[in-house]
Amino acid sequence: MTSNFSQPALQLCYEDKNGSCIKTPYSPGPRVILYLVFGFGAVLAVCGNLLVVISVLHFKQLHSPANFLIASLASADFLVGISVMPFSMVRSIESCWYFGDTFCSLHSCCDAAFCYSSALHLCFISVDRYIAVTDPLVYPTKFTVSVSGICISISWILPLVYSSAVFYTGISAKGIENLVSALNCVGGCQIVVNQDWVLISFLLFFIPTPRYDHSLQQNIFSSQTASCKN
Repeated sequence: MTSNFSQPALQLCYEDKNGSCIKTPYSPGPRVILYLVFGFGAVLAVCGNLLVVISVLHFKQLHSPANFLIASLASADFLVGISVMPFSMVRSIESCWYFGDTFCSLHSCCDAAFCYSSALHLCFISVDRYIAVTDPLVYPTKFTVSVSGICISISWILPLVYSSAVFYTGISAKGIENLVSALNCVGGCQIVVNQDWVLISFLLFFIPTPRYDHSLQQNIFSSQTASCKN
């Protein structure tokens, strides 16, 4: 006796290639909705941050150390929107990577570098606001254009060096080569990182930002309280 129900055929990312990844795309309706939502997010990120950069660079009234730092932050977010989000959108919805292995590594490197750069920018902006609130009289002499330039340089150089070392030297996959080999398939773009580099990434990305933001909030609250008492 044969069953009346047949198993659906598996879809592959590349039907004509051996070792292709399995494709599990969304149905047409949800796929269109997801493309519209994700595409709108990418366009908003690109246009919004580009507007900030143009405004700061064009209007001389906005030429200040703090605003240069904000424009640099907007540049990092702009690059995320234009070079990372569109390709990640296709990979998430189609469940396949169609842009080649070389661009997979470059895409992952840019994704990490620009996100770390944004986090470092936020940290420096928090420090800038901390100085402005706690010591406003000497703030202009402490946070100068040269200091802002140093902060911007650090916010770009360190993430680029770190991400390049992680994704192009293979050091992040040391000790888990068998897992990397098992997950490797044509049409996939999985980045596997060992436990040591997961811990390093956590420390570099998640800890600094809440720490500085919390300190800033405490000092703003203290300043407001003192003003109310006076």
